[in-house]
Amino acid sequence: MLFEVWAPKAEERVELQLEGERRPLERDARRDGWWAVDAEAGEGARYGFALDGGPVLPDPRSRRQPDGPDGPSAVVDHAAYAWRHPSPSRGLRGAVLYELHIGTYTPEGTLDAAAGRLGHLVDLGVTHVELMPLCPFPGRHGWGYEGVSLWAVHEPYGGPEALKRFVDTAHGLGLGVVLDVVHNHLGPSGNYLPAFGPYFTDTHHTPWGAAVNLDAPGSDEVRAFLLGSALAWLRDYRIDGLRLDAVHALADTRALTFLEELSAAVDELSAEQGRELFLIAESDLGDPRTTRPREAGGLGLHAQWNDDFHHALHTTLTGESQGYYADFARAPLGALAKTLQHVFFHDGTYSTFRGRRHGRPVDRERTPAYRFLAYAQTHDQVGNRATGDRLAASCSPGLLACAAALVLTGPFTPMLFMGEEWGAGTPWQFFTDHTDPELAEAVRTGRRREFAEHGWAAEDVPDPQDPATRDRSCLDWTEPEREPHAALLAWHRRLIALRAAQPDLTDPDLAAVRVAHDESARWLAYRRGDLRIVLNFAKEPARIPLGAPGRVLAAWGDVDDPDGAGVLSLPAESCAVLRDV
Repeated sequence: MLFEVWAPKAEERVELQLEGERRPLERDARRDGWWAVDAEAGEGARYGFALDGGPVLPDPRSRRQPDGPDGPSAVVDHAAYAWRHPSPSRGLRGAVLYELHIGTYTPEGTLDAAAGRLGHLVDLGVTHVELMPLCPFPGRHGWGYEGVSLWAVHEPYGGPEALKRFVDTAHGLGLGVVLDVVHNHLGPSGNYLPAFGPYFTDTHHTPWGAAVNLDAPGSDEVRAFLLGSALAWLRDYRIDGLRLDAVHALADTRALTFLEELSAAVDELSAEQGRELFLIAESDLGDPRTTRPREAGGLGLHAQWNDDFHHALHTTLTGESQGYYADFARAPLGALAKTLQHVFFHDGTYSTFRGRRHGRPVDRERTPAYRFLAYAQTHDQVGNRATGDRLAASCSPGLLACAAALVLTGPFTPMLFMGEEWGAGTPWQFFTDHTDPELAEAVRTGRRREFAEHGWAAEDVPDPQDPATRDRSCLDWTEPEREPHAALLAWHRRLIALRAAQPDLTDPDLAAVRVAHDESARWLAYRRGDLRIVLNFAKEPARIPLGAPGRVLAAWGDVDDPDGAGVLSLPAESCAVLRDV
């Protein structure tokens, strides 16, 4: 087989160490900086590259790191896996996503164990599983955003074969699979890319240090490296879509941006394979050009997370007003009404948190609503809190039911965070397993220092390196059998079934959404075609003037149809979905 590596930093020689034996690579006369050699090697053979007589390093394009990021690479024959099920090829219109962290979805923390729980998601009614990052990182447990070896699968999760089994099982159950990938930085430990070439540049600086090189000398090859990694997940593992972490942190000044190149390459692969593939961006820019088609001057990504919807909903439910919640908390129901109709709350308005105007309006006439994801909770919004507390820690079951109704009957593509569907009582905390003692201590003290600035005592902030922090974050699978969890789970199932059965709930027309609300009385109602969704966030019952008769299709609590005057009576902290009659 051909072993090749881009190593422009090698001055004199590059050697392949394969199963303990070394042999030289030859310069590739056709490709600047590339070295290659043919050698016999079978599945699992261990290898690495040594530059100019230096230590043996893992392959930048390693498909497997059986001993972790610092160990040798291993050969993987992707063609050897016998796939049993085709992809269901489900696009984003009508989709319901479920964000899942392999390491805490089950106590075992493996892909095979998670695959054994996919039946729960089928019963729930979701269409896609969105996996948090799977690339190798030091130790056993972590969120995955400090990964390295961008073509490989974290070995403690089960490695490449386990991911294929997971995807195959999901596809057999009719579920699509989305994978979270990180292109804006690599982890601080186990990252050997700088030894090979200019993968990073000091031209730009990011919160993680030097930027990934997307526009400086050598960036053509760096882009090809990232593009190849992204396409490998879609092609070799039959993943159906990618979530792109923090694309606003990609420093890229070239006329043709990396994200445009990536979206074009994914669209081409989609056409080639005859199945729907898509890209979902996490973006803090409030910029509709992220998801605008390339031919219309956009980046061509297929969807993006909408934190503005989350912030409006969160402040409505909790009353929190710190940090970036401040602008939303002034009139939270008004903020919620705006995001339901206009997507972004900050669409050119002044952001107190940023100290400047922020965002850009979405063209509601031309932009389908499913291009934006709506959620009440995510790994970020839960795990980046000091104690990783979920909404269930501070909100009543009724308010959790209202949150579910907004997410699952609103105009956007819904996404749930694992355990949210039953109001999980377990926290989801920030945890790491760094093997470098200095890095471990730096992470521990840095997190406690960060929250000390917001009034938290150090002893109240969980130690990321303590194995108990990860263990506390694992879902408790006995909860769904008990109340109030069982009722919340049934409510989520009912809403998802309703979304699948009622075409009005997947209508992509943003301009057709109509919203009314009363800030002081704390109720909100919106129309989706012939359906109306009515929510009472107050601690007292409410009489809400709908102005027309209707029939209750689903409700949290005992709710009768509106009276003859079209007034709906809702109990405290409850909600209902009605159809016009």
